[in-house]
Amino acid sequence: MKKYALNEITLMQFIFLIHGAQVGIGIFSLPMDVAVKAGTDGWMSLILGWGCNMVASIVIVQVFKKYPNDTLSDLLIRLFGKFIGKLFIIPVIFYYAFAVWTILTITVLFVKHWFLPLTPDYIVMILLIVPGYFISRNGLRVLGRYSELVFYMMLWMPFILLVPLKDSHWIHLLPLFKEGWKPIFDGLGATINSFLGFEIVFFIYPFLKKKQLAMRGIVIANTLTLFVYLGATLICFAYFSPDDITNYNQPLLSFLKVIEFRFLERFDLIFLVLYLFIVSTTWLPYTFGVIFFTGQLLGKKDPAPFAVVFFLLIITLVFALHPSWNQAQQWQQFVSGVGIWFAYVFPFLLYLYVLVYNRFRRSVSS
Repeated sequence: MKKYALNEITLMQFIFLIHGAQVGIGIFSLPMDVAVKAGTDGWMSLILGWGCNMVASIVIVQVFKKYPNDTLSDLLIRLFGKFIGKLFIIPVIFYYAFAVWTILTITVLFVKHWFLPLTPDYIVMILLIVPGYFISRNGLRVLGRYSELVFYMMLWMPFILLVPLKDSHWIHLLPLFKEGWKPIFDGLGATINSFLGFEIVFFIYPFLKKKQLAMRGIVIANTLTLFVYLGATLICFAYFSPDDITNYNQPLLSFLKVIEFRFLERFDLIFLVLYLFIVSTTWLPYTFGVIFFTGQLLGKKDPAPFAVVFFLLIITLVFALHPSWNQAQQWQQFVSGVGIWFAYVFPFLLYLYVLVYNRFRRSVSS
């Protein structure tokens, strides 16, 4: 019997888990982030970032092809021994936990700014965490179904962004390569950050029912994310002038404010409320990673109780710290920096070590 057979996920769930983990609140500021570095050629930086993302994703899959039933913690213990392997998994848990903390903190600040300015931040955090707890504690299969459901429920959202296009000016995108390739490569830093989330493959791969389709799933998930980012970025570039877009911290939010219908005003608020479901598919996979790896670290077969401890810790921290926007941005920069090393550098190092390890074992056995 397979080690994780009771929690197996389908290819579609695998795709939407990865895609959901990538697309979150960062999309609102992404057009400005790439415009600062590359101007209206920033959309090309997104394609280059997608390429880097694909290379790193392929390397992760190649590592786990050799050990298809192992998660990252299983693999580290296999390669380095029980003690050192568990030591290596501790910083991974901290990375996932800090990512959850950062995403939830920014979400709380958004909710307070737009909807509940007089509500204490820890109350907002509790409102976000309680439904998330019941999803994450029930295993990856339930989480995969939830991510798939949210994707289908929110399919209408990109089409709403087409409504104000009659007032857009696509000439803003011309000429291409205004200042050559250098600014486009400078924009890579912002774009590879926006594709973070695919590193959840480190723990969801062994749960995939048909592992031979893992590569196809990662390509589809990353390409879906690319289309979402490209669409949002190109629409903002066409609507705002090249000089004006860098004046908006979150151009996509400003763009949403101009969408109105005769029967509905302030559509942006309704959009943001529903977008919280999409944001939940970003932090919930990381949450599962935290409680799953913690359970493996401590040798517990049922890691669900760790979800209670983890969420109580987050609520306590919010109550004690009352995070600000400046703090949240600093934490986001830190998580992005660590994420680049973990998602883009670590897989290559692990792949090289696995090659050496397997070659050494073959030479010893022969």
